[in-house]
Order: sequence, then C-alpha cells, then structure tokens
Amino acid sequence: MCAADSEPLPVFLDIEASGFGAGSYPIEVGCALADGRTVCCLVRPAASWRHWDAAAESVHHISREVLARHGLPVQEVVGRLDEALHGHQVYSDAWGNDYAWLSRLYDEADRVPHFQLRSLRELLSEDEAARWHEVKQVVAEELHSTRHRASSDARVLQTTYARLRAQTGAPLTR
Repeated sequence: MCAADSEPLPVFLDIEASGFGAGSYPIEVGCALADGRTVCCLVRPAASWRHWDAAAESVHHISREVLARHGLPVQEVVGRLDEALHGHQVYSDAWGNDYAWLSRLYDEADRVPHFQLRSLRELLSEDEAARWHEVKQVVAEELHSTRHRASSDARVLQTTYARLRAQTGAPLTR
C-alpha cells in the first residue's frame, strides 16, 4: 500500500517457464499482492509436460531436479493462487506468455482461475509506457533484484508501477 494515501497497489503476477513456444509450461508463479505480501510457488511439472529449454534454465536457474524435489503439485499451486487472488484484477507485463502458461496450469488442474489476468499496458499512460523500462531498471537495481525469479520480478513490476504513478502524481488505480 502507498503510505501517503492508503490506496492499494494493483496486484502483479510473473511466471517463469520451461522455455518459450509450443510445449512450454509454468515452473514458478509469483505475485505481489496489494497489501505488500508476495506469493510464490514452484510448480512440479505434470507427467505430460516434457519440454525443457536449457537457455531458459540459465536465466531463471531452476532445474528440473529442484522442481521434482520442491515443486508443488499443480492442484495445490492453483489452489494457492485462487486463495490469494480471488476476485482480483491481476496484471502482467508479458500478458501473452503469462496467459498461455496460466491457462496450461489451470487446464491441467481442470479448473478456471478465480481472478482475471490483464495486461500491464492497460494501467499505463503513454508517458508512463515510454518510461517503463528505464524506471524498471532503476527499481530492480534499488531492490537488488538480481534473481530472475517470479516473486522478485512481480515485486519489481509493482514497485515500478508505483514509482511511475508517484512521479506523475496520478492515483495508483485507474
């Protein structure tokens, strides 16, 4: 929350995946909630999920072995997401990818999300969109966010959004 006006921040979601393109699937889902908490779940891949891209692993540093040992079953991840995000509008900076991976996760669980995933771009003015990457880089450095992990990335997105809104004096929600 923003201390100055107690207006809640939008909720942000980020997904790390086994790779890109056909056959890829979510391996970690992280959210930055309006109250400042984060939710992060490693996903144990379903038996039918075989795709693996070593280049993607070199970015997120999550191995298949870590997922097998520490990942949660798909049903549990979906349950935790629905509990934390129920009824919320949830924003992503990579909506096309994240929507596909979230759909794959929920399809595997034979469920539908109890929240709506939306594009970050819906929240931004033209000026904010033009400055997004520059401000995001500064925020990532300030937060010492060197890990490319889902909850850390979601926190960077949320903080970047708040910083942009503060710079323009605009309310946190549209």
